[in-house]
Amino acid sequence: MNKNKKIIVCMSGGIDSSICAFLLKKKYLIEGLFMKNWEFINNSKKCTIKKDYKDVIYICKKLKIFLHIVNFSAEYWDKVLKRTIKEFIYGNTPNPDILCNKEIKFKLLTKYAFNILNADYIATGHYVRSTNNFLIKSIDLNKDQSYFLYNINKKFIKKIIFPIGSYKKFEVRKIAKNNLFKIYNKKDSYGVCFIQNKKFISFLKKFIPLNFGKIQTRNNFFIGKHIGFSFYTIGQRYGFNINKKFNTIYWYIIKKNLKKNLLYVTNKNNKYLYKNSLITKNIHWIYNPFNRKIKNPIILSAKIRYRQIDQKCLVYNFINYIKVYFLYKQRSITEGQSIVLYKNNLCLGGALIKSAYNRKEN
Repeated sequence: MNKNKKIIVCMSGGIDSSICAFLLKKKYLIEGLFMKNWEFINNSKKCTIKKDYKDVIYICKKLKIFLHIVNFSAEYWDKVLKRTIKEFIYGNTPNPDILCNKEIKFKLLTKYAFNILNADYIATGHYVRSTNNFLIKSIDLNKDQSYFLYNINKKFIKKIIFPIGSYKKFEVRKIAKNNLFKIYNKKDSYGVCFIQNKKFISFLKKFIPLNFGKIQTRNNFFIGKHIGFSFYTIGQRYGFNINKKFNTIYWYIIKKNLKKNLLYVTNKNNKYLYKNSLITKNIHWIYNPFNRKIKNPIILSAKIRYRQIDQKCLVYNFINYIKVYFLYKQRSITEGQSIVLYKNNLCLGGALIKSAYNRKEN
């Protein structure tokens, strides 16, 4: 890559994006870009955005690079949060971070960097690697973030640089410490500041009314109450009221009945927590392994959640959707979450989970 090419580094105030800028500054002309996208809830005392912004300013001054600031709060609300809330109303469990990557970071932000800031490339601190138009898992498989990036536009990949993907996390912290970065021991962030457990439930309550209903076992035995199916996800074992008589063991949500406003639960060892097959919607291929010559199913690997160990599966292609048969049953397959497909370390793409079931064995 030409040293005179202009690189815009997307900076969050975290250690990864900071070291991304540090590594690139040694060889290329770089500028920083900080994105605001959730100002409307920025009054939370626990929200870290103000501190993150201060850390970005500190890093840019230390590296002597210019910092741009862009505000996509309105777009984030319209393209990410409104859709997220809508999915919860329908009883699904969406992943707003994946949607944010697709619609904001690697669409609006990318176009802004190229069209307004005249960037030749953009760079981020994600733990992933790229070559040509393909995404490859990070060297640090425990931190690999390809799961969150499966649906970004393929045409942008060759213009995105992921320098952190070639390092282990401990190496990144060591680089920061050795170069006097005061943020070297800063905790990793996961998602935006308010999408965290109980805090996110409080956020949803502002937009989705409570709708109290019953909690039942599979044989329709009443054991407790819930505040509304929108606030729960498959596999969840907290946040609902179980009668004291039955509260001596953990109960896990296995099914939602939206019409009757019921949550069905089971104990940990119950087989109904596990499914071996799923159907998807909204398939997005970075590299489509199917072609006209390939009519039969393909053996691939998949993740149905972040940091899950790759699971062997048989994938059937139906153009607009896929069916996936797992070699081993999967726990708590959740509608609205994403399944991401791999061939070794190559991220092929993924899709939203529409439904899960147990196929009959031959």
